[in-house]
Amino acid sequence: MTDKKNAKPFRDIFRALSRWDDEGVAQTEQENQASEDPHMSNAELVQLRVRVIALENIVLALLSESPEKTHEKVREMAKLISPRADATQHPLTTEAASHMNRFADRAARFRS
Repeated sequence: MTDKKNAKPFRDIFRALSRWDDEGVAQTEQENQASEDPHMSNAELVQLRVRVIALENIVLALLSESPEKTHEKVREMAKLISPRADATQHPLTTEAASHMNRFADRAARFRS
């Protein structure tokens, strides 16, 4: 038989999970599908591209001044997000890993 002191943490967890369901964090499958397809205007897409280009150049500048250890970490992270050899190769993931390695290469060329 459990005493009241041991039962309290379980009640607290149950209450927290109940609130999570009630606060809209848990969504139905239909709500998930609707939220996955945001419709962006052309102006929003152009603005997003501009920001990505700016961020890429900022990262490149920061990487060009960073120690070799940071470049190694970038390459390790690229390996980490790459799919395993026996897994399905997702094009976006493999492309992201490729971009990360190219960033490290480009930053090495800009080193002073």
